[in-house]
Amino acid sequence: MRQKVYFEDLGVKSYQPTWDYQEAILAKNTQIKSKAREKEEDVKQTSTEHRLLFVEHPPVFTLGKNGKREHVLVSEEHLQKMGIEFFHINRGGDITYHGPQQIVGYPILDLDKFKTDLGWYLRSLEQVIINTIAEYGLLGERSSGETGVWLQPNDPFLARKICAMGIKCSRWVTMHGFALNVNPDLSHFEYIVPCGIQGKTVTSLEKELGEKVNYEEVKEKIKKHFQLIFDCEFVEG
Repeated sequence: MRQKVYFEDLGVKSYQPTWDYQEAILAKNTQIKSKAREKEEDVKQTSTEHRLLFVEHPPVFTLGKNGKREHVLVSEEHLQKMGIEFFHINRGGDITYHGPQQIVGYPILDLDKFKTDLGWYLRSLEQVIINTIAEYGLLGERSSGETGVWLQPNDPFLARKICAMGIKCSRWVTMHGFALNVNPDLSHFEYIVPCGIQGKTVTSLEKELGEKVNYEEVKEKIKKHFQLIFDCEFVEG
């Protein structure tokens, strides 16, 4: 049976309340699963809800739980002057940037109802983006040992990342997710070592195609491929 996923487009929203919202949804789902396990009920039959959140954040750097502060190349005082927020958060991965004209997707899925395999989950998320950018004539690929979607990852001079990923999973419920660069200000990435990976650059649909891309159109393409890859259907939430 196809899973139903509640879809919400939060529009432009700052990082902290969005993070809090994710945590609240995650907590609700994990509590439901904990009670089911206590009663020895089938976790696949619980009332947990899947959600996919889209959001466009004002400029912010987020550092994963195992990330290094030195991968932020400027002081917090300098970030404040530039109007860029900074958060040390609980996802995997290192440092990344979110900002206007970047589509950030936060899937909050109960993987007990899909597949309890984080490798499968991350590869599936990557495939959603690979299939999306293919519609713009771009060949998205994976980089060995790294998450996200890349262009020419095996060429040390040309490798560039177009979509960053980092997740958290608790009792097989996911949060955090992906950030696809559509038409962002790429100069903000110069203040960090993106994803903690030295010597590799960041790109966007706009930079690769040489023109601004319809932001809302990209969202619709992501939604289409998400439903196909995860074999689910969206319910407006």
